[in-house]
Amino acid sequence: MMEIKFAKMHGLGNDFMVLDLVSQEFEFTSDHVRQWSDRRTGIGFDQLLIIEPPQQPDVDFGYRIYNADGSVAEQCGNGARCVAKYIADLPLSVKPNIVLQTNTGRIETRLLDPNTVEVDMGRPLMQAQEVPFRATAAISCGHPAFTLAALDENFEITPVSMGNPHGVIFVDDISTARVAEIGAALTSHDFFPERANIGFCQVIDSGFVRLRVFERGVGETRACGTGACAAAVAGRLHGKLDDRVKVSLPGGKIRIHWQGEDSPVRLTGSATFVYEGRLAA
Repeated sequence: MMEIKFAKMHGLGNDFMVLDLVSQEFEFTSDHVRQWSDRRTGIGFDQLLIIEPPQQPDVDFGYRIYNADGSVAEQCGNGARCVAKYIADLPLSVKPNIVLQTNTGRIETRLLDPNTVEVDMGRPLMQAQEVPFRATAAISCGHPAFTLAALDENFEITPVSMGNPHGVIFVDDISTARVAEIGAALTSHDFFPERANIGFCQVIDSGFVRLRVFERGVGETRACGTGACAAAVAGRLHGKLDDRVKVSLPGGKIRIHWQGEDSPVRLTGSATFVYEGRLAA
């Protein structure tokens, strides 16, 4: 049996176990992830974040994400901020700007201060095949939204990918939205072949929204960085939002900047270190 060092961190309450596999080695399985994520018998977290040596010369580190159920997640904006802070705190690098390689592309983080990180999340993907979303089987209710039937109801949803698939629903009152029930029904809907995170977005004005997100493989979380990006993009596509938006999630507020078209989405928010520990594995 060996010991591995880990950190517990969170971004607006979206909490993570972070493993540095640059300076230590460990081969884990999905069973490990499920065991560690249990909030009663394990460490407890929404996602496991892995920092690895780079596989390409123009990348600083590899970055992998696993959901609490052991499934792979392609992207996590809150996690990227925590990874950037942990890299600086160890330190694995003294560079303020870090390029991370995920399994769906690259993102760049910029440390603004010890607890605030800006992330260039790259260009949002809005074509159905890129999300992916089975648009040919869905009923269009005016670009870029579609009607999905579930729970004997119809829901107007806007599919967007931020490296991981999202469906955004606009609601009148976020406090009464049936996030758990509707989110569970839509996250595994047939029209999302890789499942999707479902965001429930209430527009307060053109520069401010409230958001709750049901994440695939996790359930509702206190914050979702890619979900905030997807909501800002969907709101702009519908003409509801400006290019700079403050997003209020149950865990706190985050800032999104998207100029539209082929511009990258920039996400800025806090990253918080909770504790460090050692785990027998």
